[in-house]
Amino acid sequence: MLALIAGRGALPVELNRALSAGGRAPLVATLEGVGSDLPTAATWRSFRIEHLGSVLQDLRAAGVTEICFAGAIARPALDPAQIDAATAPLVERILKALSSGDDAALRAVMGLFEEAGMAVRAAHEICPELVAPAGFAAGPQPLPEAVEPMIGQGAAILQALSPLDVGQSVVIGAAGCLGIETAQGTDALLGFVATSEPRFRRGPAGVLVKGPKLGQDLRVDMPAIGPDTLRHAARGGLGAIVVQAGRTLLLDREALLAEAEAQGVTVVARELGL
Repeated sequence: MLALIAGRGALPVELNRALSAGGRAPLVATLEGVGSDLPTAATWRSFRIEHLGSVLQDLRAAGVTEICFAGAIARPALDPAQIDAATAPLVERILKALSSGDDAALRAVMGLFEEAGMAVRAAHEICPELVAPAGFAAGPQPLPEAVEPMIGQGAAILQALSPLDVGQSVVIGAAGCLGIETAQGTDALLGFVATSEPRFRRGPAGVLVKGPKLGQDLRVDMPAIGPDTLRHAARGGLGAIVVQAGRTLLLDREALLAEAEAQGVTVVARELGL
């Protein structure tokens, strides 16, 4: 049996739909305070990070042998008064994970589930059709020639930042780098760009370049874009989104295609060296 640890966004919804349609409805667990776009009736249980040890025991008792993490999950604060007996032996590792970079934190959490006898399954293993193929394009075509150097600069920045485990996205405009994704996520980056002074966004419309960090474990947190990404990019005055082909998820693809046309933002999947 497979369990889905669901966060916010469209990815858990798409995975739950695909698994249920295939006769493999998962057990769905959510982290308290995070929220989920899945209906409450679809959720097996909601838990606190202070009860993770008990959740691992309950998953094993329910016959879960595979686990998939999907959706955005903000790092919770650990309340020492709430820690239960089953979680107490894990506290040191949980605290270390919560203070690490995204990829390191996720590797640590996956390790806890693996040690409990559960294999970690990637979202793209369950729904390979979500992965952006090389050559995928949506919205206005072709990309303006002036954007090509921006794409190269964005890819080079992401490659250089990979060892620092910072983020998966960067925005490049005619004036140079306009912002780098940090722990707040891609939408926050695009919101920051949208509030930048117009002089920084002069010339050809900028581009969001997105892809995984070099060496990133793609079983969790594979880069993803969806219709909301298109809307935020348009508000930021961007003209294009370029993602790493084969290593980025396209969520709610039909709506994404429609939004690309409506917002006048080109979306392209290509090799970025990420």
